Amino acid sequence: MMKKWMKWTVTAMATVGLGVLLTGCGGAKDDAADADTEKIELKYANWNLGTESDKNIERRMIDAYNKAHKDVKIVIDKSITGDDYQGSLTTAASAGELPDVFMINDIPNSYKNDWLLDLTKMTADDKDFASISDEIKSTTKVNDAVVAMPFAKHILGYYVNKDILDELNLDVPEQGISIADFVKNVKAATNLDKNIVGTDSAQAMIDWYPGAVNKDMGWFTFTDGKFALDGKEMVAGMNAVKDLTTNGYSYNDLTAEQKEKMSADDSGAAFKAGQIAFYYNGTYMNADLQKNADFNFEFIGLPGGRNAIVNDYLGISKSTKHAKEAYEFAKYMSYGKKGFMERMAISEKNGLELSSLPITDDKEVTDKYWELVTVPGVQTANENLANAMFDPTKVVPGYIQARFEAPTGLKIGDEENANIWYAINEAAKGTINYQDYAKQLQELAQKSYDEAAAAMNNSK
Repeated sequence: MMKKWMKWTVTAMATVGLGVLLTGCGGAKDDAADADTEKIELKYANWNLGTESDKNIERRMIDAYNKAHKDVKIVIDKSITGDDYQGSLTTAASAGELPDVFMINDIPNSYKNDWLLDLTKMTADDKDFASISDEIKSTTKVNDAVVAMPFAKHILGYYVNKDILDELNLDVPEQGISIADFVKNVKAATNLDKNIVGTDSAQAMIDWYPGAVNKDMGWFTFTDGKFALDGKEMVAGMNAVKDLTTNGYSYNDLTAEQKEKMSADDSGAAFKAGQIAFYYNGTYMNADLQKNADFNFEFIGLPGGRNAIVNDYLGISKSTKHAKEAYEFAKYMSYGKKGFMERMAISEKNGLELSSLPITDDKEVTDKYWELVTVPGVQTANENLANAMFDPTKVVPGYIQARFEAPTGLKIGDEENANIWYAINEAAKGTINYQDYAKQLQELAQKSYDEAAAAMNNSK
């Protein structure tokens, strides 16, 4: 199912930074003149670089690469800004000045805009690329061509506050907890008089519920180029979400007065304050929670036994003049064994967090990683990805429109022309009946995908 799912025509599946522009040509004059050697300059953009004073792990990785390569200099492209990443990337592309290496906001549009270098030949002979699971490799392709490099891997699911459940004499959930038991525990854990709520956001279920009850479905029902927003799985999921949101079991749906009685300003802070039993997020939260959550917690993935993956991706500009050097640098920053071993060494030496799970299956890498990352449950979840769902946001054409942005033409609440996200959000809150709109939402989502997929296939 996973391979079928990826087919726009075939394998593109699919939250942003950039790459590398080069300006020089290398060439050592002699051994005594190394310092004067003209270097290949590659421009790099990514949204995770922080500031120069931060000296975060990404910047330290760049420094380490520069020190190890006398013929290449990686330069951060300061024209690509974090506050308008995609906009500044588009501006750079229009001026013919894309960075050589850059984080991809979404693969379909980057491909359609003709930004991405075809990496098929380079990856074919790359043993590091071969060490990546077939499921993840398939998300890097458009029309059978590799056009992206997996930069980071995260598992989506729930962190559970074990102390809350222990105090209630409830069994602490394990990986694969049934959906019925998950809902039962969310309700049992909620005690607003004691400022405890069952989950941070019931609406997370909208995306994972259909695929959890039907293994032939994917994220938000999307499978093999088709949505099923009017299907029984989606309807059942929306009913479950409505139950939790309207009856006080979801932090994000509490009244302002109820939230004020709690000690935190948002759901993440509330979980770390010990006020939420089940917290939905990604494994990029591991280091933060390990440092700031003063209670026993465990990652249990998603109810139903299937887990979900979200990846970040790097692209290499089609206009780069130094494709080989750009590829080697991009690999070092992402899935390459040498680079990831360096990343872990920097993390261990400087006390900096590792936000990504290892993308490679190389045993030396994974053994070292699990020495450093000891959050209970994460390794178990990482070993249970054979039938995982993938978040399609960055890899499926038209998905952003189908899930969030497409206007429905319907007046819902105060919105004269509510978009699809607003309509689903209002149904989750119980202000409208989902089934009254399900057919229209299905048609709109399917149209958004079909049109985007056709545009993709006709772009080359």
